[in-house]
Amino acid sequence: MNLLAQVRNVLASGGCASLALPGFHPRAEQLEMAEAVATVVASGGNLVVEAGTGVGKTYAYLIPALLSGERVLVSTATKALQDQLFSRDLPRLLKALAIPVKIALLKGRGSYLCAHRMHLARQETSLSDSKSTHTLAKFEVWANQTRSGDLAEMPGLDERSPVIPWVTSTRENCLGSDCPEFRGCHVNLARREAMAADLVVVNHHLFFADMAVRESGVAELLPSVRVVIFDEAHQLNDIGVQFLGVNWGTGQIIDFARDVLAAGLQHARGLADWHGVASDLEQAARELRLCLASVRSGSKFQWIGVAPDGAHPQDWLDALGNLRKACEYAEEQLATVSEIAPDFVRLRERAAEHAQRATKFSEPCAVASVRWIELGGKNPSPLRLIESPLDIAKAFQDSTGTKALDSAEGQEVHSDVTLIPASDQSERPKSWVFTSATLGNDDKLRWFCESCGLKDAQVLRVQSPFDYAKQAALYVPTDLPRPADAGHSIALAYLVARAVARLGGRTLVLTTTLKALKLMGDILQDQFAPGDDIEVLVQGQQPKRHLMDRFRSEGCMLHRGSVLVASATFWEGFDVPGDALQLVVIDKLPFPPPNDPLVQARTQRLEAAKRSPFNDYFIPEAAISLKQGAGRLIRHESDRGVLLIGDSRLVDMPYGRRLLKALPVMRRLDSEEALMQELDDLNACRMTE
Repeated sequence: MNLLAQVRNVLASGGCASLALPGFHPRAEQLEMAEAVATVVASGGNLVVEAGTGVGKTYAYLIPALLSGERVLVSTATKALQDQLFSRDLPRLLKALAIPVKIALLKGRGSYLCAHRMHLARQETSLSDSKSTHTLAKFEVWANQTRSGDLAEMPGLDERSPVIPWVTSTRENCLGSDCPEFRGCHVNLARREAMAADLVVVNHHLFFADMAVRESGVAELLPSVRVVIFDEAHQLNDIGVQFLGVNWGTGQIIDFARDVLAAGLQHARGLADWHGVASDLEQAARELRLCLASVRSGSKFQWIGVAPDGAHPQDWLDALGNLRKACEYAEEQLATVSEIAPDFVRLRERAAEHAQRATKFSEPCAVASVRWIELGGKNPSPLRLIESPLDIAKAFQDSTGTKALDSAEGQEVHSDVTLIPASDQSERPKSWVFTSATLGNDDKLRWFCESCGLKDAQVLRVQSPFDYAKQAALYVPTDLPRPADAGHSIALAYLVARAVARLGGRTLVLTTTLKALKLMGDILQDQFAPGDDIEVLVQGQQPKRHLMDRFRSEGCMLHRGSVLVASATFWEGFDVPGDALQLVVIDKLPFPPPNDPLVQARTQRLEAAKRSPFNDYFIPEAAISLKQGAGRLIRHESDRGVLLIGDSRLVDMPYGRRLLKALPVMRRLDSEEALMQELDDLNACRMTE
């Protein structure tokens, strides 16, 4: 039986999926996607699938992958989804399919406990406060219990804890095979298990980090893999440009100076002036920062020319030169003691890398890239220098094997970088599958395909099986101040407060800016005092995981509900099925910030190509984000709710029609009275169920 027939049998009514998977029922949309995945897995090539909410895309790509007998790499956008695939979805499927497939989970080294760094942390005076000392003690207890060392498995760990960087390693401070804890290293254990597995789950950050530095383990794994699947693929470009560029700053230099001093005093006291080496590095970093003393903290701006705006060109180049010399001097001193301890070998390599970065940023920006400056908001604010490609198209093609990505026309793009040697490739071409609920606003999915160099890929759009016209309503108030007005967020917050009071909570407010988040969060917390039946949760006031769990649990209580005001990462990947969430509020149309350096550079490129930045970039970007935010509302066939978009441009501007088409077709509410009636109806249905 061929793969396509096997997939059809599994997903058919009365098939093993229906019999063995809780809550599973056949969906025509899921079968359509699974058949397309099975076809490309069997034959090779590139498939891009936009699968609407409720299609069941996870099973639609996992079932063909598992049944194929091929070695498979699955990459997700977040570590949370990575954990979900490995701990829940894959074990369920393997049990249902009754096939012997070995799976493994591979994350970046920052996700695993480093025993060597944990022991060193005991000697670090920066962790002398009682809270940090207590957290470190918890790590030490857990270290004796864990096999994987995966921090996600540690109970009660606050992902914002300042202790985490002290008990995990980075590429910069890892000692590799010279580490005294190398034999029991959790990172190496995870990599060994990945190399022995039939299916490996990674994340996009790890994938691109490996493309940039070739050290995560993916580089060794990918040549032996025939099927590569990217879930939540809409994040590939944004994540990719972060890793394929260069990110360097004064904070890294300060950390390096601290590590040099600590290692020198511990292993080679008196053999070099370690205080002097560290002081020179710190002074050089401060001098570079002082070149931009007139620029306010929290700034982010494009850097065009020899020096960034606000810095005297010669002073800037001199400061970079002094920083390079300080790094080179550190390298010389470290070379004299490199045989004493492995710490010095890695520190010497770091010194050379920092010197190279100083040289790079003294030279012109690379072609088809953008360079910018970021100044942190803390005092003293760290300085970051970033150079990034405008998209991942060429780098992605070069590093993943262009023959596979351009197979539709048999084209081959020549490159100096090839991750997959021709001799290691199987006779059949690799299969590349890219899927997400949001990949574009046109049938060819140009927004995604162009940025990833996949213009010739097979494209499939599978609509959501949900009946949005029955399950959801859309309200766009037209009497609010314009989105650019200072009073917009205030007026919207009071409208939301009235809606929340009527509904009894169960509301997610998504803002496009941190300023709006704080303002609306403050107003809503003033409207609903502690002890009321409604609790207002605001992103940033508690750990993200705690906010999510709190919202879900409180919202499920009969007479108590929650409001969560959030931005950024809460726009996607936050699933609250059922009655716990019945009102989603989006404050403004989520256009990219026009003053962002990367946005500015992409705009300039489109203008140079005689294309419209607004039509070809800003509208598609806003459509994708809008779909992601709106997608939080309906997560199940029985869900009901209201989407409130507080931006009248959606209905009174010509481009609003394009953005409306990006959303599912919902019933339209034409007044606040109609909104309140809809919320009353939701309450009535809830009470009768």
